[in-house]
Amino acid sequence: MVEHVRHTKTAQQLRLLSDALDSGRLGPVRRLVNILSPAEIGNLLESLPAAKRNIVWGLVDPEDDGEVLVHVGEDVRESLIAEMDQDEIIAAVEDLDLDDLADLIDDLPDTVIEEVLKSMDRDHRERLEQALSYPEDSAGRLMNTDVITVRADVNIDVVLRYLRLRGEMPEHTDYLYVVSRRNQYMGRISVSDLLTKDPSTAINELIDDEQPGIPLETPDNEVATQFSDHDWISAPVVDANNILLGRITIDDVVDIIRGQAEHQALSAVGLDEDEDLFSPVPRAAKRRALWLGINLATAFLASWVIGQFEGTLQKIVPLAILMPIVASMGGVAATQTLTLMVRGIALGQVGLGNLKALFNKETLVGFINGIVWALVVGVISALWFEPKIGMVIAAAMLINLVVAALAGVAVPLLLKRMDIDPALAGGVVVTTVTDVMGFLAFLGLGTWILVGSPA
Repeated sequence: MVEHVRHTKTAQQLRLLSDALDSGRLGPVRRLVNILSPAEIGNLLESLPAAKRNIVWGLVDPEDDGEVLVHVGEDVRESLIAEMDQDEIIAAVEDLDLDDLADLIDDLPDTVIEEVLKSMDRDHRERLEQALSYPEDSAGRLMNTDVITVRADVNIDVVLRYLRLRGEMPEHTDYLYVVSRRNQYMGRISVSDLLTKDPSTAINELIDDEQPGIPLETPDNEVATQFSDHDWISAPVVDANNILLGRITIDDVVDIIRGQAEHQALSAVGLDEDEDLFSPVPRAAKRRALWLGINLATAFLASWVIGQFEGTLQKIVPLAILMPIVASMGGVAATQTLTLMVRGIALGQVGLGNLKALFNKETLVGFINGIVWALVVGVISALWFEPKIGMVIAAAMLINLVVAALAGVAVPLLLKRMDIDPALAGGVVVTTVTDVMGFLAFLGLGTWILVGSPA
């Protein structure tokens, strides 16, 4: 429901913006754009063709430029940065949080990176360089080093006076982190406790040590799972010696979850989640050509199998008419299982402990559906043509739906073991398996039962 409301809002904003741009009146466009959040501006920019996008980008408040760049895909970001001069880029990114700057810096021109590093004080520069040393999709890259720490041997009153001296707290601060003299993470204390407990209460009486520190090398998808499982708003990040280095906040995790959803949806059809909706035609064509070529190769494989039964098809035309049904049903069944498996693998729900149960369950589901739909298509085909043809397609349907279930489980696991993204390649592979097996079973049985000898 929330996602539907967001999409409706974006569509309305896009329509108003397009109408204002078409009228040539930039004043209303500027006002419309600058009442939006940076994330909403980024979403609108991704929805506009290049010419209109550049006009709107020029009207965005310069103070929001950096945050907007954080909230667009790499292709769109590249096109926006190309419209900026060096001083504009430096001004846009120099006040970003370190975690956001670490995400952006690889997309910036080398000369800009040098100037940004020069503009930083030594402490910030060292922290940025440290962040860039961590793997790209890890907790180390996600974390922000702007974190408030306190000692266990002071009381609430001391902490409150310290906070008043600071004057402000980082966004999404729900807990302060308690550390030892060596800066080792000991636990957390809630802001709620600081405000409601007696000021003389010692911090060590209020420490909550139930939240563990997240190791630096933890993959970002695992971080997102932990946040989801525990309803965290923020979480500490520690090194191998339990030294507190920073924290991850819910806004970063939401971006991860959204990115995972986009990756799964687009990878299933061979697309990159960072691809610009209005990317240049040659670039878009080139990117899509690879998977079209792979699909063509698999289609030729299925056609080769069909070609082995050319004699059968010439003698029994109904087989050619009914042939796509078996392959189509198998492809849908395999894709259903594949989608569940890809999600389970991404969430860490699939492992050696439940693999046998998964195979058994999906095989049984395939068998039951095979029986049901074999009877349906078999009866229809028998009435349409003849009983023997109904029997052939029913048997082939049962075989292919069971094969589809097995392929839907096995293929993503094999691809994962080969370090190939199952979301990217799984669909092509399982469809090939069900096409080949469907045609082989249907035409092979047709040859055996209806013709009586090999084609």
